[in-house]
Amino acid sequence: MEKKSISEFIKNSKFLTIINLYSVRIHLLCCIIFLNGCDNFVEVELPSSQLTAKTVFQDKATADAAMVSIYASMRDSGMLTGSRTGMSNQIGNYADELVYYGTVTGSTINFYNNSILPSNSDSTNWWNTGYNQIYKANSIIEGVNASPLLAVGTKNQLTGEALFIRSLFHFYMLNLFGDSPYVTSTDYKQNKELYRMPVSDLYAHIIADLELAVSLLPEKYISIDRIRPNKSAAMALLARVYLYDGKWAEAANAASYLINNTAVYKWETDLDKIFLKESGTTIWQLIPRTVGQNTQEGETFIFTAAPPRLVALSEQFVNGFEPGDQRRVFWIKSLTKGTSTWYHANKYKQKSNTSSTVEYSILLRLAEQYLIRGEARAQQGDLIGAKEDLNKIRNTAGLTGTKAISREEILNSILQERKAEFFTELGHRFFDLKRANRLDEVLQPIKKGWNTTDRLFPLPETEMALNPNLTPQNPGY
Repeated sequence: MEKKSISEFIKNSKFLTIINLYSVRIHLLCCIIFLNGCDNFVEVELPSSQLTAKTVFQDKATADAAMVSIYASMRDSGMLTGSRTGMSNQIGNYADELVYYGTVTGSTINFYNNSILPSNSDSTNWWNTGYNQIYKANSIIEGVNASPLLAVGTKNQLTGEALFIRSLFHFYMLNLFGDSPYVTSTDYKQNKELYRMPVSDLYAHIIADLELAVSLLPEKYISIDRIRPNKSAAMALLARVYLYDGKWAEAANAASYLINNTAVYKWETDLDKIFLKESGTTIWQLIPRTVGQNTQEGETFIFTAAPPRLVALSEQFVNGFEPGDQRRVFWIKSLTKGTSTWYHANKYKQKSNTSSTVEYSILLRLAEQYLIRGEARAQQGDLIGAKEDLNKIRNTAGLTGTKAISREEILNSILQERKAEFFTELGHRFFDLKRANRLDEVLQPIKKGWNTTDRLFPLPETEMALNPNLTPQNPGY
């Protein structure tokens, strides 16, 4: 995507009032024409003329097409993409998971060296595409609300999905950049002058949006393969947000909602099956672009010849697994050349196309809900319940029950378990260390460029030049 500031982007009046035809048609074709049998996606061609907001929301088919286009763009660009420019790779290098082996001109080197500047193209792209997706979600909300033709059920579904997307991106924006604008409209005059909102207020807005999304979305998935969020997906994200915001009881209750839904979410004990597209532990995932294509995460992390050309798992990180941890066996693969050995993430096992797609990019899965509830229970003093949730994950990994006894020991064990469970998944490790106030302790000894202020990314200099209300810059930049 062309790198424009979000302020420049929202000045484009066509985007403010329309869903661009080409974006919708391309993503729609990717999800319909190339995906045989995906009958829950829209099955109609869009009008050949420019698609106005009024036209988009005249019927369910084109309104769904606009929603589907957001998921396709999330998959292909920005912070959530599984490519080398997304968070799974870049934040993995920024923290302690990965070692960079690419060229000195590659964009990852600045993440690996913790030398991100306000001019950094990838972090600027995350900011711009993040607000781009938020803006599209707001367009859906406004268009649906203004439509006299859509059925109430369709309006609720699309509004709930759009609120979910708006919440998701604001959640990542605040955890990457700290205080930041919360955008709820497509009024470019208003948006180009927005102030940064304190993190506490951002969490309040995110929670309000997600609680509304939960009330609007249906219990059942409306698409095959869990690629359109339902009530449970919104509840899963809400559980995470509650946890990050220190609302322990609410986090435990939200996580329990999914854990107790055993009719839909089936616990998987075979570690080789958890990242397959049919996994019963998947809550929400993104479908690849074409039939036979698998995940960008597989393309990014798997290497078949040594030494690696881009990244490998840190040897120190790999050696940090407990003896007997089967995730070390099933989710990590090694290649040796001479006397040297390198390791890559092997959660997704397909680097290239297969005759039919076998893996989708998973964004929310059930294991997180157990560890959310375990942590929330420990924070509330329910140590027995916390250990039960922690041991659910440990036992599946082939480990015995935790020996942790005190609240602090259990919380440390959960942090270690999250490290082993969620490596190379959308920056979990970095965000966990950050909220546990362990970044300096863990990263300063192993990262030469690490500074305390690196817990936040800099706001893009282009944005601050266009909107003085975004000042001051984050400390250290």
